[in-house]
Amino acid sequence: MGLHPGALPDFPWDSLAPFRERALEHPDGVVDLSVGTPVDPTPALIQRALAGAANAPGYPTTHGTLELRGAVVDWFARTRGVAGLDPAAVLPTVGSKELVAWLPALLGLSTGDVVVHPAAAYPTYAVGATLAGASAVATDAVGDWAERDDVKLVWINSPSNPTGAVLSRDELRDIVEAARRIGAVVASDECYAALPWTDPWVQDGVPSVLDPEVCGGDHTGLLALYSLSKQSSLAGYRAAFAAGDPALIAELVETRKHAGMIVPAPVQAAMTVALADDSHVATQRDIYRNRRELLLPAVRKAGFEVSGSAAGLYLWASRDEDCWKTIEWLAERGIVAAPGSFYGAAGDRHVRIALTATNERVRAGADRLSKDR
Repeated sequence: MGLHPGALPDFPWDSLAPFRERALEHPDGVVDLSVGTPVDPTPALIQRALAGAANAPGYPTTHGTLELRGAVVDWFARTRGVAGLDPAAVLPTVGSKELVAWLPALLGLSTGDVVVHPAAAYPTYAVGATLAGASAVATDAVGDWAERDDVKLVWINSPSNPTGAVLSRDELRDIVEAARRIGAVVASDECYAALPWTDPWVQDGVPSVLDPEVCGGDHTGLLALYSLSKQSSLAGYRAAFAAGDPALIAELVETRKHAGMIVPAPVQAAMTVALADDSHVATQRDIYRNRRELLLPAVRKAGFEVSGSAAGLYLWASRDEDCWKTIEWLAERGIVAAPGSFYGAAGDRHVRIALTATNERVRAGADRLSKDR
């Protein structure tokens, strides 16, 4: 049964329009820290790879080239502590959001099935459940779902969007073991994993659900999703992938063949080059680190408490008031942030402040917060 008008929620970002208009009135212009879209140039080596593969008259493969899948395998071993991944258990996707939105349907979920996602979460997890006709449950407590036989998919998001919190290996292991007991698939959205800032286990590398210390070296029932948008400034390329359980990947590949859900060949070539080069990732991480070190003390000086925020591109901040009141306060200073309510009731008293603006705009925002105008 198709979706009827109104089955999906209103697109939340539309509600920010009047506050953005108010912020635009600032004499020094708007500082837009609301959307996590990269603003820095795509690295030249990736642009060259894309251009070099521009002659692509034939259809690309849904499963991805062997070169790309091999690059993903090498990347997992080199940067995530996941060795021995089967190249057949890798699938390129058209950005990560499309798989987040369609995974419940692609897995065959429907009415009566339940999708679990974090309490403060990227809205597309719940949208995906709606698209499949399933129900969504927002909770951070494993005990809320660990005995439910209607739970078919459990989303992990670590590092979190919006909170920046990172789950430890022990926390990830608890989720995996509980899901396996009830036969649920665990899908781990790890697209901010290359941007760690604080906490001991984060400094050692953000753990993946495919880490052998998490899953015992068995990827059955597990999928890790990753995007190159953040680490490589590739949001415009729609370059991402999933990896994990070979049986689940094979099922997704077959369905996506029928639907024509294919990453373009030049993008696959660019991804292959990007995944083999760690230096541009380190450079980009330092750029975001410098912006964070400018913005974080200014946010705190303005009276915000910043929680989580151990990794990723956001400061999860609160003035202990309704988030829309905070959004108004920021707009009066020419700053736009994202209200925490976009991410569920757990975010009602928070705002998400992004690091994805130019150095000049981040500095301007920090100055306004420090001077209270």
